Amino acid sequence: MTEPLHEILYCSVLAPGQPPDVVGKIVSSARAHNARQSITGLLVFDGMRFCQHFEGPQAVVAPLMQRIGQDPRHTLIRVAYQGAILERRYRTFDMGFAATEDPDDMAGIHSLDGEAALQRFLALRPGFDVSG
Repeated sequence: MTEPLHEILYCSVLAPGQPPDVVGKIVSSARAHNARQSITGLLVFDGMRFCQHFEGPQAVVAPLMQRIGQDPRHTLIRVAYQGAILERRYRTFDMGFAATEDPDDMAGIHSLDGEAALQRFLALRPGFDVSG
């Protein structure tokens, strides 16, 4: 029997003084880690704000969120949504990445909580040019 899946959507802000290449390093590291842990998801960045939606077995998703919460490259980290899911939303990549130039996209998600935040993120997802 497979372990139940869990999803988390969190929002954060790039910490002051971070070099321009830090986002690429975050994505590269996440892809390697997530592949080993059976975690899939999407990270979106607007030049200042992050929103990341990821999923996987709860036994690995919860510790990942703890690690992210301690990452000094982020500030104002908060979980906007988390819960159980029946099937994966991201089957084609371990960690997709998209940059958005519309600050309203991420600001809108950052201002929401719970199901409203998740639905806003999922509604925007088809418009992102995802690399993964």
